[in-house]
Order: sequence, then C-alpha cells, then structure tokens
Amino acid sequence: MKNKVKDILTIILAGVLFSCGFELFNAPNGIAPGGASGLCIVLSHFTGLSEGILYFMINIPLIITGFIFLGKYLMIKSFIAIVTISLMTDMVFSRVPYYSGDKLLAAIFGGALIGAGLGLCFRCESTSGGMDIINKIVNQRQPQLSIGAVTFITDLIVIGIAAVTFGSIESALYAVISMFVSSRVIDFLVYGSYEGKLLFIFSDEYESISREILSIGRGVTGLYGRGAYTNEDKQIICCAVGNNQYVKIKRIVKSLDPDAFMIISSAKEVLGEGFKKLS
Repeated sequence: MKNKVKDILTIILAGVLFSCGFELFNAPNGIAPGGASGLCIVLSHFTGLSEGILYFMINIPLIITGFIFLGKYLMIKSFIAIVTISLMTDMVFSRVPYYSGDKLLAAIFGGALIGAGLGLCFRCESTSGGMDIINKIVNQRQPQLSIGAVTFITDLIVIGIAAVTFGSIESALYAVISMFVSSRVIDFLVYGSYEGKLLFIFSDEYESISREILSIGRGVTGLYGRGAYTNEDKQIICCAVGNNQYVKIKRIVKSLDPDAFMIISSAKEVLGEGFKKLS
C-alpha cells in the first residue's frame, strides 16, 4: 500500500513537471514538443480549444488501447497522470506568466521539464498518456530500444506535422532540440542511476587481475574459451562495474598486463548484488 501511494504522488509530481514545461516554455514559444502535447498545439490552432481539454480527449482512445496491450494497473496510473496534466495545464499554468525570452532556452528548459515528468512516470511503470502509451508498447516488444530513443522517433513525426501546419522550420528545429533534451533526461532518470560497463578481459595475468578487481569490491566471473588462431585455452574475465569504477579497473589491467585485450560495452542497467536489487 505504501509503495502504491508513493507511486501516485510521484505520478502527480510528474504531471506537474510535464505541464509546466509544456505550458510555460514550449507552447507559448511555438515549440511543438512532439507526442500528444505537440498534437494539442496543432489542434488548438485549428479548433480554438484549450490544450488541456484536447490532451484529455486525445488520450481516450489511447487509454483504451493501453488497457488491451499494457494492462489495467498501468493504465490506471497513466490516467492519473493524464488528469493531472490536463488540469494543471488549463487551471494553473495557463494563468501563470510564461517564459517569452530566448527560444533556445525555452526549448532546453521545456524539454528538461517534460523529460523529467516522463522519466518519473516511466520509473513508476506508468506513462503520461499520449504517444507514451504507444512508446511503452513498442519498448515492451523491442526492449533493446531505449524508451528515450523510441520517444524521440515518435516525437519527430509529430514535429514534422507541426512544421507543415505552422510553416515554420525554425520552430521545428527548436522542437528537435527540446525533444533531444527530453529524451536524455528520460534515459537518465530511467537508466542513469544504474548504468554501468560490461568488461571482458583477455589476459595471461588472469589471477592477479581478478584479485585486484575483487579487492575494490567488484565481482568477477571466469569464462573459458579457446583461441581460434592459437588453438590455446584462454581464461576470460567477465565483470560488470559502475561507470565510476571503470577507469580504475582499466588502470589495474594496464599496470598488470599492458598487452591485455579488453572488450568494453555500455550496460543500460546493472541489477543484482552490489548494484540495484532486482524488483
């Protein structure tokens, strides 16, 4: 029960941040930030309806789709976010003085606030509605694609529609900047705290390197392989480390075996003992 209340409060905060970035920075500066919010700006231009009302209306069929593909609980949380965004947009931030200075700053801060809202929603296994529901479905079926990357792609489509509607390439370019910032903030909030490096180390100094890595509190897994050229058995060190320890281990390997061969890749999330617990 405690976790559910925490999720609901976080989702409400996410809706406030999203609405703030949208209504105070992006929309008044003609920056259509993609997704359902970007469509709201376009539709508001043609219909005269408020963005908050349009945001709620657009999400009705998407919520139904989400119930089918994503489940009841996630959509209930998403509905809370949608209602929060709609109410905050029309009843609060529409009455607050908006930022009307440098459009580049508007794009950056608007994108950061929207990205923070989306990232918090995703961390609570929710969405803010709109295209996020579609993005979540795509990410669920193609997990190798980060949520931020999928969001960026779908937002580009909406940005293109807005550019054609308003006939402004400049606004579209600012929107791309805003969406890039947003996608980076999303990935930082969803993955950033648990990102790491996956190392494969090939060395004849296998034992000494393993001991040094263990001494700094990181686990090591020994793998066995055979070199195709030499036909010799090889011991391979497999190790997952945090980004802050990667350079230290690299120095350890270099000091013990300058001829070692290393394969280094980024890991979106590292879960388990020594990292974030599986949940």
